Amino acid sequence: MPSWNTGFLSWSENFCNSFQCRMREVQLGSHTVRSHGVKVARTHMHDWLILLLLVVIEVVLYIIHPFYRFVGKDMMEDLKYPLKSNTVPGWAVPVYAVLLPMMIFLLVYIRRRDVYDLHHAILGLLFSVLVTAVITESIKNAVGRPRPDFFWRCFPDGKDAYDKWGNVICHGDKSVIKEGHKSFPSGHTSGSFAGLGFLSLYLSGKVKAFDHRGHVAKLCIVFLPLLVASLVGISRVDDYWHHWQDVFAGGLLGLVVATFCYLQFFPPPYQADGWGPYAYFQVLEESLVSTQATNVENQQDATAEEVQMANQEEERSDNVGMHLACNASSTLEDMESGKR
Repeated sequence: MPSWNTGFLSWSENFCNSFQCRMREVQLGSHTVRSHGVKVARTHMHDWLILLLLVVIEVVLYIIHPFYRFVGKDMMEDLKYPLKSNTVPGWAVPVYAVLLPMMIFLLVYIRRRDVYDLHHAILGLLFSVLVTAVITESIKNAVGRPRPDFFWRCFPDGKDAYDKWGNVICHGDKSVIKEGHKSFPSGHTSGSFAGLGFLSLYLSGKVKAFDHRGHVAKLCIVFLPLLVASLVGISRVDDYWHHWQDVFAGGLLGLVVATFCYLQFFPPPYQADGWGPYAYFQVLEESLVSTQATNVENQQDATAEEVQMANQEEERSDNVGMHLACNASSTLEDMESGKR
């Protein structure tokens, strides 16, 4: 019996949670861009200003020169891989890591009509990508690790030269040499995992991948963005632009930042409320409290009116009684005077 009671209580709790979630989802559509868009944007105005600051910082970090690490002749044995073009060009990263997730956010908004979800998803995604970019570029400049193809960047004609301390004396293109000192960590990989990792978390909440119903097909949707990001990282090793350690660190960095940024705006995907942003549920709670306060006021007003009407009825009955008593006393007086 105790085990049956425990199972029944657990089933009841899960049923109530799912019922509450469905009731909350029914209320979607009342917060649109037209009705609440300006309000939400004003509330997060400082966040958007910080995003602009991150863009400026990223541009500055990209312009400045990285640390030119000592590269001796014996180290060149691991840096003589051929200089190849990028399988995934740099301009493609913002397309699939930023614009593609935003298109999915817009599709979700068209279906659910929740401006809080749209705004927070875009804001969280941009924070994830830009914070990752700033961290990545900062580490690149501080470490200055040579790329696997550094030899051909430094000596495009194949004739190497070294100073008296054994350090390289490069005579290649300065911009190519500068880029050759930015191997660790991989920017393509960190940016891919920052954007697509955020998208993966977003989709896992929307499809309720962890609702304990065993729909493995939902995990395919969740893993697909991560697979794309992983293939981008592998291409960086195949193109000899990065060592495997660079790709591993970049992927880990992007995924960690994406998780932190996602959890700033959305509950964990495994929770019952993981399908919506915190702000949406806060607005629901505020509207519920406001509705309850209004109902209490209406009940108090109705009670006051009932009491007032009861008092008026009581006063009327008292007046009628007094009038009848006066009439009765006057009648008795008339009768007594007649007898006399």
